[in-house]
Amino acid sequence: MSDEIETKLSAARTRLILDRPFLGALVLRMPMKAADPKWCKTIGTDARAFYYNPAYIDSLTLEQTQFALAHEAMHCALSHFARREHRNEQRWDVACDLAINPILIREGMTAVPGALYNIGYEGMMAEEIYPLVKENNEEQPHDQHLYGKEPNTTQPPEDGRSSQPDERDQDSEEGGGGGSGGSEQTDAGEPEPLSEAEKDQLSIQWRQRLAGAAQQAMQAGKLGGSLRRLVDHLLQPQLPWRMMLARYMNAASRDDYSYMRPSRREGEAIFPSLRSAQTDIIVVLDTSGSIRMQELREFVSEIDAIKGQVRARITLLACDAQLSPDAPWVFEPWEEFTLPDELRGGGGTRFTPAFEWVEQQDCVPDLLVYFTDAEGEFPEQEPRFPVIWLVKGREQVPWGQRIQLN
Repeated sequence: MSDEIETKLSAARTRLILDRPFLGALVLRMPMKAADPKWCKTIGTDARAFYYNPAYIDSLTLEQTQFALAHEAMHCALSHFARREHRNEQRWDVACDLAINPILIREGMTAVPGALYNIGYEGMMAEEIYPLVKENNEEQPHDQHLYGKEPNTTQPPEDGRSSQPDERDQDSEEGGGGGSGGSEQTDAGEPEPLSEAEKDQLSIQWRQRLAGAAQQAMQAGKLGGSLRRLVDHLLQPQLPWRMMLARYMNAASRDDYSYMRPSRREGEAIFPSLRSAQTDIIVVLDTSGSIRMQELREFVSEIDAIKGQVRARITLLACDAQLSPDAPWVFEPWEEFTLPDELRGGGGTRFTPAFEWVEQQDCVPDLLVYFTDAEGEFPEQEPRFPVIWLVKGREQVPWGQRIQLN
């Protein structure tokens, strides 16, 4: 049966390369290893290889086998092995599958039996899905995520270290040879969990592979809109948003030294004098249904921590398709910036009402900060004051400074 399974895997991979070159190029980077059924019930990856139970692959159709290969490649390309951090492993594994499967199904692929799917999570990253997975959730991924599992044996490797990524696979970044061969017939043992150094190294490698696969697919004209937006999001610099927000708020502060000549002459020397004024900042919260209250609280808390450093006077607006009737709320520099008790919203998303309100006040703030998923109607004209968009999700903005909320 092994020859038939290898032929099936090879055919599935070839079909991906022809029909979906982005996914096919990623799959080519995974050495395929037949695994011992005692530990591998279906399929799995440790970001170094694709492990499979031959009997499981035999039970799948050719289309489902393509899904299985693409699913594991997406775990690697999205660096799920390096992004779990403090999160519960089981809930994180579920969130990762719920992030991947809608992407593949939207691409027209046929899911394997038992694949986790919820259309409500379409377009969401694993970090966004994770809080929505219940703590006592009993769902299980159809595959095995091997990068964080504890090894079955209590004996450490002979050299005292966990196994390193295959040198041939590392070299394949330039030569394209390693990691793209056929499956290994010998049953592979369960791999050791990744060390932190390996996670960092593999994350960089898969990011490079992601970029290369996207370029090949675009040249072939076969990178769909949803996958293209995902790639653009993943390849953009992942800035530490708190640091960036603090930098812009500090830049908006107008404390400086003035060397302007005083109105009354006091000798020939001109001494610098400290000119100080409070910073006027407008904060707008997107209260449409896609933004959760906990996210709003965290954002407001971060603004409060920064505002004391720059003596900022905060004017708070809340807006979904229209401004909240209770807005604005004004917080002086010495007052704690908190979320209002009653915050109305939950409708669609339009950004124009907030900017129209600012224009009606006939004022020019030092800075406007908009917390949003950026899915809505933007004003056609860029305003005459600086704007920061703190964006949850992958959408782009037509103007202003975009900061990715990680």
